[in-house]
Amino acid sequence: MSKKITVRSAKGAVNLEKSDKLVALKTKSSKFTEKDKRIEKKYRPNLGGFEVVEMKKKGEEELDRELDKLRKKVDVEVGSHIYHVEGSNKPIVPTGEIFIVFHEGTNEEEQMLVLDEYKLDLVERRNENRVVAKVTPLSSNPLKVAAAMEEYPLVKMAEPDLDVPLDEYVFFEPEDTLYPHQWHLKNPGFVVDLNRRLTKGADAKVVDAWKRLDGFGSDKIKLGIIDNGFDLTHPDFDGKIVDQYDLWDKSTNVAQGNPTFTHGTPCASVAVAGLNDSGIVGSAPNARFVPISGTSFDWRTTEEMFQYCIDKKVDIVSCSWGSTDPRFDLNSIKKDAISKAAKDGRDGKGLVICYAAGNEGLDYINFYAAHPDVIAVGACTSKDEHASYSNQGIELDIVAPSNGDWPITAARAWWDEGVGSESGNFKYWRDGQNRSPHHKHFGGTSSACPLVAGICALVLSANPDLTAKQVKEVLCRTADKIGNPLEYDGRGHSKKFGYGRVNADKAVAEAIRMRDGGEVGTPELSVEELIKKGRGIFRFGVEVQKAEGFGVQIGAFAKYGNVLIQVEKLQRKFKFPIIVSINELNGITVYKIVVGAFQEKSDAKDLQKQMKNAGVAGFVRNFKDLLT
Repeated sequence: MSKKITVRSAKGAVNLEKSDKLVALKTKSSKFTEKDKRIEKKYRPNLGGFEVVEMKKKGEEELDRELDKLRKKVDVEVGSHIYHVEGSNKPIVPTGEIFIVFHEGTNEEEQMLVLDEYKLDLVERRNENRVVAKVTPLSSNPLKVAAAMEEYPLVKMAEPDLDVPLDEYVFFEPEDTLYPHQWHLKNPGFVVDLNRRLTKGADAKVVDAWKRLDGFGSDKIKLGIIDNGFDLTHPDFDGKIVDQYDLWDKSTNVAQGNPTFTHGTPCASVAVAGLNDSGIVGSAPNARFVPISGTSFDWRTTEEMFQYCIDKKVDIVSCSWGSTDPRFDLNSIKKDAISKAAKDGRDGKGLVICYAAGNEGLDYINFYAAHPDVIAVGACTSKDEHASYSNQGIELDIVAPSNGDWPITAARAWWDEGVGSESGNFKYWRDGQNRSPHHKHFGGTSSACPLVAGICALVLSANPDLTAKQVKEVLCRTADKIGNPLEYDGRGHSKKFGYGRVNADKAVAEAIRMRDGGEVGTPELSVEELIKKGRGIFRFGVEVQKAEGFGVQIGAFAKYGNVLIQVEKLQRKFKFPIIVSINELNGITVYKIVVGAFQEKSDAKDLQKQMKNAGVAGFVRNFKDLLT
């Protein structure tokens, strides 16, 4: 029997291998896995709704036999094999659901015949050609079913739902030293208790924003943190917690005390740690804290976590986790779940969603952060330099101060065992000085992301009528350009720094200006609606584009009204310069629309990929060719 199987993911085919020591179980009692003698130890408490355990007997044949015995136990509802991507030890479990796309023209009766043939139950219909089905006791393994369905003439695509542990962006490199006085809020240029220099002013200008607001932000703002390992008894969160939820247990009681998970506690503290005369202060210390425990890659939980934020009227959510493995890009269901929240949250103004870019030092960012409706947050240092671990790319929106030269201080869960290779106070404080039993050093994009989320809370405190899209735009256009000026392109964007280092004070000032000037919400009618009605006033900014460089052409148009419609949509969606080439063809004026202006063709190709992922087709165009 082959251990290998090929399944479809958002990036195409993925080769999986069956684990020879791990299995996944759904049981009626969590204590079952503690008592059964076949199980050597618990590996992970929740993955796709399963508990992952390591078996005493290992090897393919023995594991198959032991799993079959477990499946016959009264307390075991479902038993599944665990898989790995070739060359990786990260466990993967099929949830049992399959996303099926039928070819156009296939009617509902034919589709149901296909499901019956593979012994599947229909869970829900997404549209006339797309359904979600699940395996039954009569079905084969969901991976095998999905692979077989790919060969079926009526089926265009069959993608099994998989859950994988997502990367938590914690940074524990040796240079991760601490800073106890929160230099990221206001950097004095030195470490107060050590002989070490920083760069004065290399901070997020949070203290200046507090002064401008004449306070610490609104206590009506609800800021959610989706993560694992929340210490809800921590003094920094005293009196702040509302609407807590555990996605794994489907419970309003968030699990605590598991040493595997501690990441949520420091992340949350960077954003919402309160004013209590001890500990630390978050960037939005008055905001209310909504802990949402249980990260997951499966689409059900992705939809659930963002729908929870919509239902509970969460204003901002911070996510310091994700994936940069190209085999696990987001599929359409996950993308739609994020888009829906960014549109429908906050009673139609949109949930503000912040995602960490990731700590792998790659030239592309976390796939969740790359979503166009997300604020993608990278990291810079206490010297206003790019943090070497921080992923970079064209989708990066902004950077915020974190470690890389000097760390920040954050809350520590009471069960946090610290860095495994260290001992004593070095487990929590990189220089060994024990400054607090409730805190530790922290960093990475995990810290930068909630810092920005807290600043978003200050922006909404100043102007609660802003849409999620406007909050993102405010942060980007008020950011400070750091690093080499040559890093930034014609639209003011850098792959390393996004639009720059976040400036909370400028962002709050801009939010106040928009509030007082009435510049909120969206126009009563869209550009397209105005043009259809034959009226409208539009603002232009025109300059000559040299016939050099590269962009992405999306088409050619004969009607000027259509040009206006397309330009407005493209500017709103991609935030790149829009170039219009005017030519005459057979006596007709033709307008060619090009997105972006780059010196390097490779940059245009990167934009082309981003546009394709957003559903906009285009091709790379050399500007000199527009003249012919």
